[in-house]
Amino acid sequence: MQALLTAGAVSLAFSLLLTPVFIRLFKRIEWGQFIREDGPVSHHAKHGTPTMGGLVVIAATIVGYFTGTLTSEEPIQISALLVLFMMVGLGAVGFLDDYLKTRNQRSLGLGGWAKILGQVIVATAFALLALQFPSKDGLTPATTAISLFRDTRFDFVMIFGAVAGIIVYIIWIAGIVTSSSNGVNVADGLDGLATGASIFSIGAYVIIGFWQNNQFAFSSALDPDVAYKAYYVRDPLDLAIVATAIVGALIGFLWWNTSPAQIFLGDTGSLALGGAIASLAVLSRTELLLVLIGGLFVIVTGSVILQRAYFKITHGKRIFLMSPLHHHFELKGWAEVTVVVRFWIIGGLFVAAGVGSFYLEWLSR
Repeated sequence: MQALLTAGAVSLAFSLLLTPVFIRLFKRIEWGQFIREDGPVSHHAKHGTPTMGGLVVIAATIVGYFTGTLTSEEPIQISALLVLFMMVGLGAVGFLDDYLKTRNQRSLGLGGWAKILGQVIVATAFALLALQFPSKDGLTPATTAISLFRDTRFDFVMIFGAVAGIIVYIIWIAGIVTSSSNGVNVADGLDGLATGASIFSIGAYVIIGFWQNNQFAFSSALDPDVAYKAYYVRDPLDLAIVATAIVGALIGFLWWNTSPAQIFLGDTGSLALGGAIASLAVLSRTELLLVLIGGLFVIVTGSVILQRAYFKITHGKRIFLMSPLHHHFELKGWAEVTVVVRFWIIGGLFVAAGVGSFYLEWLSR
């Protein structure tokens, strides 16, 4: 518990107190946001606002996690390091995209396929590493089985064989990572929207990891015959600690990112956060539950897919005034803060449904 509290407090203090320093630095080196001309008119005033704030969140998370574990004498485990690897790796892809935007002063940085290639490379490295490093009990950070609340019987290696199974597993993980990271990226269109929604989603893994870590001990103490309820997760407490560090970093960053934002996450932050959410889902054995925990990101990404598909099918007609969905409501006259808060509420309800389902599954067993 001490490690959780320390990690969250240190990362929060880091981002809350040092973000103004980064804002001044980014202004000096002219790392400002480029705004699309076809977007809502109210957004044009945001042109030049410092971006790449994801660097602050990543740095705060790393400092918070290592401070929390080292001062509490908790061992540094491979699972948390894999989450940090995913954040840094996808943050680097997003940073390259942001840097090209600011240098060329246009809304497009990396090409779409180039960005996806970067995400797939990081996801592939993560997937292969997550199958290594068995604990003394033989548990690796991830398995080749699809998971919901825990691993299911659908195991890629058991079904397709060793080589083909590993290949399908890598494709599966790459799909989760690219979907999650692009989902947060799409949601990062209004001041504080992606930051606040990510606090809810990643906060769910603080609860899940802490529960997984303590459930076996509590169950066994009450009745040794209920050991079948145990969650076979490599480092659940460590996952909870790193998730707490991320949440703390986001809360501190949100102080400066809320409307009117003084700094944006940029692709550096949105891709890193999406990667963190995906890696937490994979390593906590709750991959399919991510549909609920990341429900808001599913909705806004789905609105883009629906808009494009309908536009092509109907030769120019649109479902929404503009996609992603939050811009549709802006163009209907909703204030930006109103859209953000209502979307936070929706995201929070999805997370509550996800965590509630996780707990109800345990009760049912």
